[in-house]
Formats: sequence, C-alpha cells, structure tokens
Amino acid sequence: MSIQSAARRLTAPDIRARKGGEPIVSLTSYHAHTARLIDPHVDFMLVGDSLGMVMHGMETTVPVTVEMMILQGQAVMRGSSRALVVVDLPFGSYEGSPQQAFATAARVLKETGAGAVKLEGGRRMAETVRFLADRGVPVMGHVGLTPQAINTLGSFRAVGRDEAGAELIRDDARAIAEAGAFAIVLEAMAEPLARAITAEVACPTIGIGGSSACDGQILVLEDMLGLSDKVPRFVKKYADIGPSIGAAVENFAADVRARAFPGPEHVYASKKSA
Repeated sequence: MSIQSAARRLTAPDIRARKGGEPIVSLTSYHAHTARLIDPHVDFMLVGDSLGMVMHGMETTVPVTVEMMILQGQAVMRGSSRALVVVDLPFGSYEGSPQQAFATAARVLKETGAGAVKLEGGRRMAETVRFLADRGVPVMGHVGLTPQAINTLGSFRAVGRDEAGAELIRDDARAIAEAGAFAIVLEAMAEPLARAITAEVACPTIGIGGSSACDGQILVLEDMLGLSDKVPRFVKKYADIGPSIGAAVENFAADVRARAFPGPEHVYASKKSA
C-alpha cells in the first residue's frame, strides 16, 4: 500500500459501507488539538452545533451561527488527517427551502474542506436531503431527540416512548434514508426502537443514547471526559479530567504567588551553565 493511499481521509461512502459491519466510532470535536488527539481512533468526527453549549455556555444550540460552525470546522480539519469530518448545519440555515440548505451546505464544505454535513429532521426534511444528495452533498441525518427543536419539545428528554411516537420516528428515519442520507444519528430513544430502525434502513445508524443496537456510537467529547457540568444520563464517563485541570491551575497559581514559578531567566541561566 502506498503512503498516499494509507493517508487517505475516510469519506461518506466509506461510512455508509460499514452498515452491519464493524461498529462505527465517532466523537464530537471543535478544536484542532482535540481533533489531533482523537483522529487515530475515530471513523468520523462531528463538528456539532453543541459547540454553542460546550464552548460558549449557551443554554441551547439555537443561537449558533453558520460562521461559528465554519470557524470550528476549519480548526478540526487542520487538526485531523484520517477521519471524515462532518459539520452540523445550524438552526435557521437550512429549513427554509432545499435551495437555502444547498447554499449553506456548499458554503460550509467549501470554506472548511469537510466531507459532509448533518441536519436535523425526518419526513419534513426528506425533500431537502434528496435535493442535497442529488447535487453532490453528503448528508448525515438526525432523528429522535433533535436539540434544535428544543423550543417546540420543551426539554431534552427521551422520545418515542409510546407506540404512536415510536412509529413516527421510524417513519422519519425511513424517509431520510430513502432520500439519500449516508448515515443517521438516533438520539435519546429506547433500545427496541433504535434496533428496529437500524434493521429497517439501508444506511448506518449512529446512536447517542440510542442503545448498542445501532451501527455506531457518538458522544460529546467533553461529556465523556468529565468536562461538562450537565451530562445526559446515558453518557458513560471514560475519564474525569475536570478536577485534574482545576488542581493543575491551583498548583500553578500557588507557584506564582510564592514566586516559585520559573521564568525565562531560569531557562536562560540553565542553558548558559550547561
């Protein structure tokens, strides 16, 4: 295998081809340095509009702008070389019409260099998904709990708990899969519903609180590292580095106050004596 082919970045078709195969690994990323750390271990990384809450302290994802997504998408692309990078289309940038969605998606892909976009919604977005896919834009769908609809939902809670609600979500997933989505995020739903959708659609499903029945899993990186104050109940923490950061800063502050912090003169003196 040549060096060039070994370094090839994964694409949307690569992810789609994983349906029913080896589980797909994914995390969110908003920075070049975190992208660099997780790139060897994930199949795709999502520049999610959750950056509004994680990075900027917003209450919801609704205020996030296209410019914010592009800025962080550029950073993640600079920090990665292997994983597919998917960028969320933020609220208000694609719902108006398929034409609006294409204009936003084209700008995001051009200005970031990312390989795909993600949008929320089921049957109501199927026409848009088809419009984008037909014009060369790889689209990842998102059904179940859709955070951009928080003002309609009222709260972040699991969906599809009753038979009628579950059937609507199944219809949503089928609609966007048939429209051409290369993968679908299933958020905050019971295992039987996620399993049924995964069996019914031809593209991979990516669970976030959607059970291990999905073709892959995604988490918000800061949630699984213990950096977030509010973490969904379905999140497993794989580290708790928040307290470690706090302790490190406390030690730094103590050194500064005690004038025990080595400055440039210490470094230069060490080099001179060496």
